[in-house]
Amino acid sequence: MATIVLTALGTAIGGPIGASFGALIGQQIDSRIFAPGGREGPRLRDLAISTSSYGQPIPRQFGRMRVPGTVIWSTDLVESKRKEKGRKGQPSTTVYAYTASFAVALSSTPIDRVGRIWADGNLLRGAQDDLKVGGTLRVYRGFGDDPVDQLIAAAKGPAAPAFRDCAYVVFENLELGDYGNRIPALSFEIFADGGDENVSLAQLVPGAAAPAIRAPLAHARGFADEGGPLASTLAAIDQVIPLVCMSGSEGLTIAVRDSAAAGIVTLPGQLATGDRQQDEASHKQRAGVPARSPAALRYYDEDRDYQTGVQRASGARQAGRELMIDLPATMSASGARSLANDSANRARWQHETVSWRIGELDPRVTPGCIVRLPDMPGHWLLRSWEWLDRGIALELERLAPAGGAARQSDPGESLSPTDLVIPPTQLAAFEVPSDASSNPANPLIFAAASGANSAWRGAALFAVQGTALVDLGTTGTQRAVMGALGQPLEPSSALLFEPAETAVIDLVAGDLDLADTDLAGLAAGANRVLIGGELVQFLRAEPVSEGRWRLAGLLRGRGGTEPEAARGHPAQTQVVVIDDNLVPLDPQLVPPLATSRIAAIGTGDPETIIAPLANPGLSRRPPCPVHPRVRIEADQASLFNWTRRGRGQWRWEDSVEVPLVEEREAYLVGYGPVDAPHAAWQRDSAWLRLTLTERTALIAAHGPAPMWVRQVGTFDHSLPLLLASLS
Repeated sequence: MATIVLTALGTAIGGPIGASFGALIGQQIDSRIFAPGGREGPRLRDLAISTSSYGQPIPRQFGRMRVPGTVIWSTDLVESKRKEKGRKGQPSTTVYAYTASFAVALSSTPIDRVGRIWADGNLLRGAQDDLKVGGTLRVYRGFGDDPVDQLIAAAKGPAAPAFRDCAYVVFENLELGDYGNRIPALSFEIFADGGDENVSLAQLVPGAAAPAIRAPLAHARGFADEGGPLASTLAAIDQVIPLVCMSGSEGLTIAVRDSAAAGIVTLPGQLATGDRQQDEASHKQRAGVPARSPAALRYYDEDRDYQTGVQRASGARQAGRELMIDLPATMSASGARSLANDSANRARWQHETVSWRIGELDPRVTPGCIVRLPDMPGHWLLRSWEWLDRGIALELERLAPAGGAARQSDPGESLSPTDLVIPPTQLAAFEVPSDASSNPANPLIFAAASGANSAWRGAALFAVQGTALVDLGTTGTQRAVMGALGQPLEPSSALLFEPAETAVIDLVAGDLDLADTDLAGLAAGANRVLIGGELVQFLRAEPVSEGRWRLAGLLRGRGGTEPEAARGHPAQTQVVVIDDNLVPLDPQLVPPLATSRIAAIGTGDPETIIAPLANPGLSRRPPCPVHPRVRIEADQASLFNWTRRGRGQWRWEDSVEVPLVEEREAYLVGYGPVDAPHAAWQRDSAWLRLTLTERTALIAAHGPAPMWVRQVGTFDHSLPLLLASLS
């Protein structure tokens, strides 16, 4: 604003030259008025990410820190492709995947270990040292005897560097599909020397003298030193945590200033100089308040995944802009607020000094120590001394009194990424009954793959053929809803809807859900569950506890699975929800045989997961005929009738003939055991007539036995239907 006003005023008075002078003066005024708040200390890296630029310093890291790292070696992207078959009539697609191998430098000083790793803000490695994507991680702690990494040695040959005295990590074949097929922006949680305790000055200045060097930095759980003069690093710390630095015969001594330390010396009375005016002026109080009093502290918040936090000092704000101090240290919110309060408290007392003259110096009193004065309250810091012809003049500075009890502070809410360990793959392979929308000549074979939590990343599927594994594609990341019966399921006739019947199932994960439906939904085929070899539909799903559900309102024996319903199911029988999360399998690679098996290999699988094929042949097996009828005619002949059913025809339309589905209508009627009948008849229609003579001859030759019928399908025979027992 001042620039505009003074430019116009200068133009009116002095023309173009006056305008230039007016603009210059106005810019200076605006820069003072609208300047941003003051900030001192090393700048904190807000949202710093990994780089690979030449000339970038590799900081020294102390304690626990989150660092971006510097990429120091990398390979080109490695491309691989996989052809995946589409689901439910969709065309097949070719999927390209990329991996990369690279090394990232973390610290120019040794570290103890690497914790979590973030990639593009999401967890790449969790607290349990588990990678969330495929790949291998190797950590080199930064010692002088670290070996050359085997991958770098293979790529560079004899000229491969070992990067000794530099802590770094190597990623080998890291999958990049979740990061846009590029190397993501990485940051690393590292634990250097003493990473589980507060940082001490001995780590920052290893050449300093003992014993005061062993004192830890208050509330500092980690510290990053990006190089430069050591004095600048200590000056940054001194703004928040006061230090005492002194060079003597024992070398450099650096300690944390502590006014509550034991053994504080009380100085003797002041030596009279004979100069009354000089004695009266020995106590000086500088008027006014410091122009820039520290009011806020920026730091790395340990409770918010090392994001930058700000804590302000308590009390009323001073006039003017606040001074914010940057300290590249890891702290808690309460610890940072305590330091901010202490800094503001010291700023209010630092302008009071005393010049104190004594005749003899106590050996314990040296520059930087804390003393008391006789008949004067508080503690004083000895800044310097000077030998004079009449005693020793000490320059003392008033130390701020204790600021009271430490105040608790809230670090704020942080949306940290979920850290879940990738669970092993839960796998099942099975054949389901045919439905009206499928080709009756094709087996319906599916794989169900899931995991115990949402961190499951999917798995690669293979058909087991002898000792070889044949690629079947991938499962995708959508988890199938599967589990096991928590309680036995009683047998059922499967003739009517059972509104009071229930089934208790335990799902493989507590976050998987089941939905309700209505009678119209049941009629349309909703809420289908395969329990063992029986297909069941349910009306309602009620959560009982985490992962346990109660299914109520059951329609049993669907799709021709009434014989399985009649047998019932014990506890721990496998349960799979039939929905779009299932993976269809190629029957050419996984034939509908009892010997077929599939395998899965996922990121969280310690070994290959094998699952046998359940219910082989179920989709192409004709359903069992129904409605057996026997009529004795006038000549005492027996007329046996039955009603056929067709595969996939679940709905019984009134006055509509059920489609045959098979290539021809054929039945096998037998007398005696099903596997080895005493007599058998081939029929092409749903009836059989036995005369009294034929029936009597059968009973006389073989004794009493059941009469049964099986429908002969294109690929298999149905289960037998009992027509009658002859005796």
